[in-house]
Amino acid sequence: MAIAIVDYGMGNLHSVSKAVERLGAEALVTGDRAAIMDADGIILPGVGAFGDAMEHLRDSGLDGVMKEAAAAGKPLLGICLGMQLLFSSSEEHGSHEGLGLLPGRVIRFAEGNYKVPHMGWNRLEFLQKDNPLLAGLAEGHVYFVHSYHVLPEVKTDLLAVTDYGQPVTAIVGRGSVYGMQFHPEKSGELGMELLGRFLSLCGAGVRN
Repeated sequence: MAIAIVDYGMGNLHSVSKAVERLGAEALVTGDRAAIMDADGIILPGVGAFGDAMEHLRDSGLDGVMKEAAAAGKPLLGICLGMQLLFSSSEEHGSHEGLGLLPGRVIRFAEGNYKVPHMGWNRLEFLQKDNPLLAGLAEGHVYFVHSYHVLPEVKTDLLAVTDYGQPVTAIVGRGSVYGMQFHPEKSGELGMELLGRFLSLCGAGVRN
């Protein structure tokens, strides 16, 4: 069983691929359409600016591949910026159209009694504890690094939040499409449990 980690020039590919391998699945770092579509599941990582990332995806044709894979029901997980790219639009450095797999927009943290970027460990609050990604897991802390956050339009797409001066979208999901604002591969036991749960949804052979 193989998990395609999408290489579009903007992502923490090494740490994600190593985490997938530690969980017992094959990690295939690739930008090839056929390899992505043949994989059992897809991880879309991301580090950097939303507009740049979408430009890279469009220039490589991978934006269409992500939409095709999601339409086919292939499990897809966006991580950090990768989660934000799943949504309709972002206001980061202008106005940019996203993949539109989930309705909602990405906005910057408003001024408040907290530091921006949001960087560090924050506790998750599960809103849909019976979702297959979360069922049976205990709430705990995970590692965030971001200056922008998602406002989903559909309440049922929101699986978990964290508190950072306001409720902040932490995990989203609809059908086979999931997103995590934090870095599960850097988030200790809970992060690896969540990543492992996603791999289980892909049918990957995950070690306990």
